[in-house]
Amino acid sequence: MHNFFEVFPEICHLEIEGAREHTKPEKRPNPQKKKRPNSGRRPPPTAPTRKTARYRSTTRPPGPLRRLPVALAAGRIHPIQAPPARPCSDPMAWGAPARAQSSRVQALYDLCRRTFPSPSSAASPPAPPPASAVRAISSLMDTISPADVGLRDDSLGDGGGGHGFFDSTFVKGAARAARWAQPITYLHVYECDAFSIGIFCLPTSAVIPLHDHPGMTVLSKILYGSMHVKSYDWVEPTVLASNRQVKLAKLHADDVLTAPCPTTVLYPQSGGNLHSFTSVASCAVLDVLAPPYAEDAGRICTYFNDYPFSSFSSGRAKTVDSPDNYAWIEAINSPVYINMRPGMYTGPTVQDRLS
Repeated sequence: MHNFFEVFPEICHLEIEGAREHTKPEKRPNPQKKKRPNSGRRPPPTAPTRKTARYRSTTRPPGPLRRLPVALAAGRIHPIQAPPARPCSDPMAWGAPARAQSSRVQALYDLCRRTFPSPSSAASPPAPPPASAVRAISSLMDTISPADVGLRDDSLGDGGGGHGFFDSTFVKGAARAARWAQPITYLHVYECDAFSIGIFCLPTSAVIPLHDHPGMTVLSKILYGSMHVKSYDWVEPTVLASNRQVKLAKLHADDVLTAPCPTTVLYPQSGGNLHSFTSVASCAVLDVLAPPYAEDAGRICTYFNDYPFSSFSSGRAKTVDSPDNYAWIEAINSPVYINMRPGMYTGPTVQDRLS
């Protein structure tokens, strides 16, 4: 078998000359190093040396790698092509696009979309959803924070009774308007024939008058702040006053709710379908209405005044168990003192992924 350097002496010479430029200085003999005395033994015969190329590199690669450049230059070895990279199926691998995390607002939309069917006609309003479905939506709404919908908790601003969401740039730097003049802002999130999602932002002492939700199921979650809630349900069968167009209703709740607190639910015939809000401190309320108001479907928001039971209860005191738990309700035109405006929702948008 012929030696590689005997077959290609020219290439070997080039390799040797190129390697000399990077060689280390040769070691010089140390004159102080003592030689071992010859013990009289005859040194073993040495094999005849043959001059070969030496690869003098700082890092000496293995033998096959040392000969690789020479073989490549001689054309005896062809470089191996790397196989094409296979597409990566792991979404967590480096360089793979990250999956967008679903927001709580999107999760709320998805759950409502699966729970509330679209009304078939105005004559047949949808039945209330199953209790298990309502509990699932309530549990999800309990986890939603102001940051999840693009709001900040301003309930402690302005000395504990501030304007919260309404403490914006158009108010700063100027004389503050009276609290009663601060508008209620509604932030529209989503609406379809089956349900709607929105947020009411109330400044301190703002009032949403007593109103109803005909044929509707409503879930409300206070995101921050506190409010006084007063709600009624109609007495069935209907009881009318003799001398005025007022109907009897039973008090369902008369409480102050402060965040964090559980989500409240009202139904078409129970749970306080008629209610009013008065903000004790700047607050925000996340509402889900199923189905939403629709004039062509007969779901029109009606405002009311409430009167103590004693106002029109002549001769009826014995018909109720506790007069303080009842009130007379009178429908009125839209109140002129309510100050409400639309606002810009800045939280996560929802996508229809179930159609």
